Amino acid sequence: MSAQSGANRAAIPRGGADCDASASRDSGRTVTSIEDQPLTEELLERLLESSSPDAYLSEVEPGDCELSDLLLTLVREKGVSRAAAIAGSGLSAPYGYQLFTGARHPNRDAAIMMAFGLRCNLVETQRLLKSAGLSELWCKRRRDAIIIYCVSHGYSRARCDDELFRLGEETLLKVAPGEPGERVERRRHADGSGSASLGN
Repeated sequence: MSAQSGANRAAIPRGGADCDASASRDSGRTVTSIEDQPLTEELLERLLESSSPDAYLSEVEPGDCELSDLLLTLVREKGVSRAAAIAGSGLSAPYGYQLFTGARHPNRDAAIMMAFGLRCNLVETQRLLKSAGLSELWCKRRRDAIIIYCVSHGYSRARCDDELFRLGEETLLKVAPGEPGERVERRRHADGSGSASLGN
């Protein structure tokens, strides 16, 4: 997993601007897509190759993006309504809307569920997790590897849960009461196949 930098971020604004466009100034262009923003690893490489911290900071303004701002940016980029994103995630409506307003902070599974609801690709999912201060998906973890596969292949959250269940891993949407805001879904697998009529 990527190491988290403890660099000083004084005078760096937090919020929407950092979510909508890259803070990089060296390319002479504004990056409007979340997916096109530099990865942490790319920024680290540039920092280590810089002649001084000042040289790096003159090219790149590392800033934090509030999760709620990132979610709203993704809604705009994906052309998905908040209601549709929440419905696709499997989270309860009140809990989902509280994520968009910043009133609630998700646990890791809830953040991943929201990524599915927003139809995020893998890069966008990782950025969403980082913005929430949560660990990124890691292919060396069995459960994470299944989720990575599902995200990369455009699966819905429901179909991903089917795969997790089939392979003996905990589903994202709990089958028993779990974290606040998660809806209880009682799924039947009487035949032991692990399949369910949940659709995409």
